[in-house]
Amino acid sequence: MQLWQRAGTNFIRLALYWGSAFWCFFMRLFFLLAALLFGLPSMAASRCDVNVPTERVDLAQVSLAYQSIGRASDPALLLVMGLGGQLIHWPDEVVVALCQQGFRVIRYDNRDVGLSTWRQAPADANLTFEVLRYKLGLPVSAPYSLTDMADDALGLMDALHVDQFHVLGASMGGMIAQHLAAMAPQRVESLTLIMTSSGAEGLPAPSAALVQLLARRGAPNREVALEQQADLLAALGSPAVADDRQALLHQAAVAYDRAFNPEGVKRQIMAILAEPSRVTLLNQLRVPTLVVHGTADPLLPVMHGVHLAAHIRGSQLKLIPGLAHRFQEAFKAPLLAAVLPYLQEHREDTSHWAQIEPVAAGNLL
Repeated sequence: MQLWQRAGTNFIRLALYWGSAFWCFFMRLFFLLAALLFGLPSMAASRCDVNVPTERVDLAQVSLAYQSIGRASDPALLLVMGLGGQLIHWPDEVVVALCQQGFRVIRYDNRDVGLSTWRQAPADANLTFEVLRYKLGLPVSAPYSLTDMADDALGLMDALHVDQFHVLGASMGGMIAQHLAAMAPQRVESLTLIMTSSGAEGLPAPSAALVQLLARRGAPNREVALEQQADLLAALGSPAVADDRQALLHQAAVAYDRAFNPEGVKRQIMAILAEPSRVTLLNQLRVPTLVVHGTADPLLPVMHGVHLAAHIRGSQLKLIPGLAHRFQEAFKAPLLAAVLPYLQEHREDTSHWAQIEPVAAGNLL
């Protein structure tokens, strides 16, 4: 009898022990799952913090300011901004959306803008004179080329020890991105070109009034500079969207107070004018490419995007009705809807490498 009582007691103890252990395990698992389910948004938000410090990398010719947003282990996406644009001109909500898709987003200031190196122009560099030569069909001289700027971007990725990466370029940044893909086709996993051009002759030109606004860079003080920039932003916007003048002035003020270098923008304009057609280069590209263009672009009318896509084998073209030459609020959602699925499709895809035909060095310009 005592033997049965002891056995029963031991059984009860054993059952209580394993029951308690199972209950502890179950509760830990429950809290872990709850943390994962309800904590993912906050985890993603902290991972995709656009307020990370701006860092600097020193290259052979320039020093570049950049931000790296997201996990270093995620596929890298390099954002290349257009004429006079700073890294802050990439809308934060767009950067966050890209990061939340699982990309490490790297945005930077091109040379001569923002917090990157401001070059000194040769004494004989004169934008007005070079614009005149351009209109006459004569060769244009520039302190540096778009190829040099693409080499800056490649140097940044080298310094960050990023071997393969995706590239998204807007306007002049899209031109730089074309060179970057030609220079390093085995490193560029996909190319997204927004509101940019092939640089071919015969494409529709912007209005003379818009060109005048773009070249107007002499401002005697901050107030005049902000008004000029607001005028330019308004002219680059879609006629379908009514801009808030105070919002434009605020955007101009944020950029001005971070860095204001009108002479640098003039040098970037000269680099664009000195650039011949990239059609030969584009015909040889074998990098997966998405071209996105607006139907209301006043600076590079829509045929620039159509022509660009036509010369990149296998490229996709998405036209956004009403989009002009700015990241206006009304068009952020359509832009993301065009870009995000494509980037996700090519996020881990390297199958195009087997088809790469190196672009001849003589065709890089």
